Amino acid sequence: MTDATTYTPPKVWTWDQPSGGTFANINRPVANPTHDKVLPVGSHPLQLYSLGTPNGVKVTIMLEELLALGHSGAEYDAWFINIGKGDQFGSGFVDINPNAKIPAMVDRSGATPIRIFESGAILMHLAEKFGEFLPREMGARAECLSWLFWQMGSAPFVGGGFGHFYAYAPTKIEYAINRYAMETKRQLDVLDRRLAESEYVAGDSYTLADIAIWPWYGIVAQGKAYNAGEFLNVQEYKHLQRWTATIAARPAVKRGRIVNTSQGDPATVLMERHDASDFNGKILG
Repeated sequence: MTDATTYTPPKVWTWDQPSGGTFANINRPVANPTHDKVLPVGSHPLQLYSLGTPNGVKVTIMLEELLALGHSGAEYDAWFINIGKGDQFGSGFVDINPNAKIPAMVDRSGATPIRIFESGAILMHLAEKFGEFLPREMGARAECLSWLFWQMGSAPFVGGGFGHFYAYAPTKIEYAINRYAMETKRQLDVLDRRLAESEYVAGDSYTLADIAIWPWYGIVAQGKAYNAGEFLNVQEYKHLQRWTATIAARPAVKRGRIVNTSQGDPATVLMERHDASDFNGKILG
């Protein structure tokens, strides 16, 4: 342990200074909207308000997979929510997601619009709506949902834990990095052991469990998350590497992973998606 300072928590915590780090300007202890802003509405049944982070990519991959299967009702407008500028704190967005986090969706296919927030809930809504990627047999369904909720409960340790302290925190804290690196590697080991006995995470078929898990753990396994591939020695997870490459090769995954992205080569990003033709000219690697 090399940290030279110690911290004694006060009896009552107060928000009297910025938290520091890359995302300090969007972190706050209250949930009210900061400004009035009406969200745009496109022409398709499904309206997605999101950003190309792992949680957002889950949903765009799911939608592109559904469209690839011929479900025209899965056509969607994907609107870019710039969390760095606080778009998620606009009144229209908070009306859809009181938690003020991306992604959020409105299903306008029926007489009454339905709001859905939390990425796992959106995946389940779409799976049940279109009858895809969620097994109907009770045992297989339970396995799929178990892995879906495993991802929902585990990924914050990777993103908000390891990713924050390793890549984004204003100072490097050895204890915090070691603690979350250990947990991240434990989770990678959980997946590697599972994928040693199963082609996909929930069994022999590609399901919403794979769709939910890949944007987080597939990107980590590729070494693209937090520039930490060598630090985490991701190449040692051979079965996870096999699965990661298999999912990455799917055409719908190649499309979905670039939607609502804004950084990088213009040929590899797509800030908003309103029609399949928006992918024309894009490099889908």
